[in-house]
Amino acid sequence: MLVFSYGMTASPAFRHSLVVVAVSGTNSEFKMTVPRILCEAIRQNSNKIMCGRYSLIPKTTKGRSRAAKLVKQYLQEAHYNAAPSQALPVVTGQEPDKLQLFSWGLQPFWAKDAKAVKRSINARAETLAEKPSFRKLLTSKRCLVPADGFFEWQVTGQGKVPFRLMLKSEELFTFAGLWDEWADRNTGEVLHTFTIITTEANDVVKPIHDRMPVLLTPEAEELWLNGNETQAGLLSLLVPYSAEEMKAYAVSPLLNSPAHNVPEVLNSL
Repeated sequence: MLVFSYGMTASPAFRHSLVVVAVSGTNSEFKMTVPRILCEAIRQNSNKIMCGRYSLIPKTTKGRSRAAKLVKQYLQEAHYNAAPSQALPVVTGQEPDKLQLFSWGLQPFWAKDAKAVKRSINARAETLAEKPSFRKLLTSKRCLVPADGFFEWQVTGQGKVPFRLMLKSEELFTFAGLWDEWADRNTGEVLHTFTIITTEANDVVKPIHDRMPVLLTPEAEELWLNGNETQAGLLSLLVPYSAEEMKAYAVSPLLNSPAHNVPEVLNSL
């Protein structure tokens, strides 16, 4: 898995340029697509996981938060249908002024090999402080995951209907996330991965799913990245987002396959 860090050059002549600061991985991994078999597995299990798909479109990004500014400045690729295993933008507490591309699905540092354990795309807020695998990350490896909407499937008499959930203002927000790094003992290759924290659903999400990702306000973003924040203070941020500030609408069934990373997946039914 390739890991990129985006930053600004010190030279005024290149102050608007996108710069790759660090890259690790193999050339064969430059392809940012999900294998066909994995696409099908994700599609079939879309209604069983939360949050399992989201969008991030830099061209239409609104907002003045730290993450919004970074996305506007540095991100070029549109993620209409972001899915697990893909390399997606995050902002870490260690490098709060850079976007980095980490693979979605947490790979524990202690795993013997990349396939030794099931990668966690979500972590429940209620048990973060209890589970050893998450407790240490809560202390030292927190991140922001920029998005402008997330998706969930509602089970109806006519089948499963995908919905897009977003802010009424249509501004960019961030999910509260945790990250880790794993090193291959044979090759030395380093894999950076992340997971999205979930909490109970608010009144907008509840008719569709019983849980939702933790959305952070710009103020909460700064606290989440603050290395001096107490555990109690961090856990107090992991609550359902205000339902009054959110909206939902049914979208095209094209969304069902993560292979469809196209604007049409956002079309309202």
